Amino acid sequence: MITVHESQGKTAWVDLFEPTGEELAQACSRYGLDIPPRSRLEEIEFSSRLQYEDGVFTLSVPVTANHGGEDGPTTPLGFVLTRDILVTVRFSHLHVFKAVTERVARRPRTAPDIFMVILEGMVDHSADRLEYLRDKALKVSGHIFRKRHDRRRRDSRLAGRLLGNVLLEIGDMGARLSHIRDTLLVLQRAVPFIAEHGDGWLEAPIKARLKMTGADVQSLNDYEVHLTDKIQFLLDAALGFINVEQNELFKVMTVWSVAGIPPVLVAGIWGMNFHYMPELSLHWGYPLALATIALSTAIPLAWFKLRGWW
Repeated sequence: MITVHESQGKTAWVDLFEPTGEELAQACSRYGLDIPPRSRLEEIEFSSRLQYEDGVFTLSVPVTANHGGEDGPTTPLGFVLTRDILVTVRFSHLHVFKAVTERVARRPRTAPDIFMVILEGMVDHSADRLEYLRDKALKVSGHIFRKRHDRRRRDSRLAGRLLGNVLLEIGDMGARLSHIRDTLLVLQRAVPFIAEHGDGWLEAPIKARLKMTGADVQSLNDYEVHLTDKIQFLLDAALGFINVEQNELFKVMTVWSVAGIPPVLVAGIWGMNFHYMPELSLHWGYPLALATIALSTAIPLAWFKLRGWW
């Protein structure tokens, strides 16, 4: 689908949404530009993502699709920018484009101005997603640490299920953070690339906005590194508590197995079929055997409790 946005009677922005081969060829012919297909936009080397030739920028930025408010798969977003026209190529619904379209419609804008509106929208959206992940990391941290004493009162199956859910949340945060990292890394390279090669024809306000956007991207990259370290710490903590839960279970099993050795020994001795065993003829032999077995179980348990091993 091709959407054309005009400013002062001239085409300033052409948005290609999931373009077919015919639509892509039609746009290339009409505007005299080499608009890359999806296969070229998905290449990961920076020499393919960032290009400038004959006054034309060709950029490719990985972005996260938006489906009903949830993050979808990462798709490429292509830009072809000249002094007079901007062409965008996208293959999914993106969160920022609705707001960008509304901003562009408010007043006349040039192609570089529209490009900056999109770029700033992407940076703002990345910041919002990082803030969401920060809040989610704080909640997960509370589940792992502050509610640890509550889990100790529950059975081991419930505690294991809670920690399993925490691991799922941490995995989801890690996946989302990797998508944001992909976008920010490209923007970190793209902003100075545009400022350097477009210095001859970009207007001063656009250059100032590029400089500010570059500073924002750098700060978001630094914060993304901090969040990555935080999520890794939460992952290590969750795995550590899982090991603690397992060790506590094995400790209980070990204590009971050790405490069960003396009564088994006593029962084994008195269960032997020798002809002459004095205890067999005692009137109170059976209660004596039961009492001895109970006492041989209680003494090791009391010893473990006294030593703090259980």
